[in-house]
Amino acid sequence: MTSMWNDQGVKFPVTILQVEDCQVTANIKTPKPDHSVYHAVQVAACNKNAKATTRQMLGHFSKAKVSPKRYVKEFPVSADAHIPVGTTLSAIHFVPGQYVDCVAKSIGKGFQGVMKRWGFHGLAASHGVSISHRSAGSTGNHQDPGRVFPGKKMAGRMGGTQVTVQNLAVVRVDSALNLIYVRGQVPGVDNAPVYVRDAKKIMAVAQHNAVKGLKEKILPKGVDDLPFPAGTAELAKALPPIIEAPAYRRSPFVPPE
Repeated sequence: MTSMWNDQGVKFPVTILQVEDCQVTANIKTPKPDHSVYHAVQVAACNKNAKATTRQMLGHFSKAKVSPKRYVKEFPVSADAHIPVGTTLSAIHFVPGQYVDCVAKSIGKGFQGVMKRWGFHGLAASHGVSISHRSAGSTGNHQDPGRVFPGKKMAGRMGGTQVTVQNLAVVRVDSALNLIYVRGQVPGVDNAPVYVRDAKKIMAVAQHNAVKGLKEKILPKGVDDLPFPAGTAELAKALPPIIEAPAYRRSPFVPPE
């Protein structure tokens, strides 16, 4: 993480993500029980030593004519958005001004008590409370039902689970270094893999506006178009290496009229 200043002089936090050796390894078409078809594009990133790769995956990567990769994920797409296998994707796929969801494994914090894990205030720090100031207190009910209900907030393992942070704005794209600057924080430790997708909630609103015929409200403010079907390395060469989204709000340093 670091900080940036927009064209109005406002400082805000950003997280820098890198698209590292990201290539298309397969196009998936799977029929569903309702006779529709599931379409997806399989993407792999981060080169890996062939000695540390299983034979099954070596065959899969060899068929796609790409080097062995460390991470493999698939992204659901529409029927007309399939990408040729072996295509190298660039950070230019994300347009400054659009919104994305970031999915990653959160930082594991081990076995923690109820105060750290759930925010309990603990027991009183007064006379009569003996060596149990940070305990959970009573967890059960009366003799009926006489048990602890499932899902009770208690001490246990904290962190280390998949977390999604929604509606993060892309503020800058560096296609020379394949960097994406996302406003806000992203779950996980440094150098951990992050699954970046289009913001689901923003897309749902855009689809609703498209059905109503409101074309000017389909894309986020300031975004003229999105690369379709994908932003490739060839497309990045035709555009400036660094593209930054301007601030679309009123400057907080100028008093309102």
